[in-house]
Amino acid sequence: MSDSLEFPELTTVRRFEAAGFRAWPAGSTHYDGAWAIRLTPGHKGKRLNSINPLDPRDFADIQARLERASWRFAVADRPLTMRISPLVAWAISEHLDGLAWSRIAESTVMRLSLSEASVDDALDQIPLKDVGRFVDALGAVRGYGSAEKSALSGVIGAIEPEAGLFVLETGGRPIATAICVPDSDLAGIFEVATAEGAQGKGHGRRIVLSALKWARLRGAHTAWLQVELENYGARRLYDSIGFQELYRYHYRQPPGGSA
Repeated sequence: MSDSLEFPELTTVRRFEAAGFRAWPAGSTHYDGAWAIRLTPGHKGKRLNSINPLDPRDFADIQARLERASWRFAVADRPLTMRISPLVAWAISEHLDGLAWSRIAESTVMRLSLSEASVDDALDQIPLKDVGRFVDALGAVRGYGSAEKSALSGVIGAIEPEAGLFVLETGGRPIATAICVPDSDLAGIFEVATAEGAQGKGHGRRIVLSALKWARLRGAHTAWLQVELENYGARRLYDSIGFQELYRYHYRQPPGGSA
């Protein structure tokens, strides 16, 4: 992928950001102006525990708003984190620079036209309906503990669009997982994971293609996902399927974990 991307229209970014919020809901969301403060106690994911400014024109009283958000993060026992997408005003980034906030976990949002996806030969797989069974499978694949599994159950249970929960098993043991969330003409892909020892054998590709085929049958036209830039194996997989980068985002955190 090239580091010099054509900057997407903000209306496009807003559409995919909104789809992401619906498809992967936080435990609570509080709005301070156009800043969406998403918190999910018990879950370590930064996407579910971050400040998300949603309007580049909203950058007043930055420090006071950071301090208000810091209290909420402390109550939830999560590190204060801001997600920097193309919707964030440059003044906010400059303010965080002045506070020596670090920049971490740069990620890419990728999309794929399902009319061009090669999914006709993909395995027809019926997704699970049992959230608990899926979470147990994902927990086994990722090595999650009981607290993480409980938080994940809450996230999946709160998804309002229909969620397809996909698991590949061998010998009764889960080896790969994926979640697909169709929402109008979009379909988000989440929690693609392959068990240690089963990686590099095509299981991830197989389950993603099955999820995409399922989404297309439900009327989705475009699939999308988010992946950290340093996850080279996953990026190679998504590139090979045909996903293309739309925009990037990263997170910022203060030194010492407070505003």
